[in-house]
Amino acid sequence: MKTIAIGITAILLPLTALAAEQDPARFQLERSGDHFVRLDKHTGAMALCEEKDGSLVCRMAADERAAYDDELDRLSDRVTALENKSIVNKALPTDAEIDRSISIMERMMKSFMGMVKQFQEEEKSAPLPQKT
Repeated sequence: MKTIAIGITAILLPLTALAAEQDPARFQLERSGDHFVRLDKHTGAMALCEEKDGSLVCRMAADERAAYDDELDRLSDRVTALENKSIVNKALPTDAEIDRSISIMERMMKSFMGMVKQFQEEEKSAPLPQKT
């Protein structure tokens, strides 16, 4: 019995050190018969733990597992919907959108070319600088 207590203490010390690094008051471990119940005080999640091969092995309680699986399903559906939305948003532009873009570019180029032409005419009419 004493060796079991020493073994459990040896197992629990690293766990408490790990919990202490994160938040010393986050988890509460209680003995329940030959098992332990671990309570996460931040989330309320409970896990049943038992010693196996010198390690403390924890698994979620059944109701917690169902809630966890439901949340995973919800998040998976959300990711799928977001991926589908991003695929739709990456569709090629319509002909009308292309025509509108080209029309805008043509007006910009005509305006730019008009400015270039005006600049060239001003240069021609300006007097040449003296080179002496």
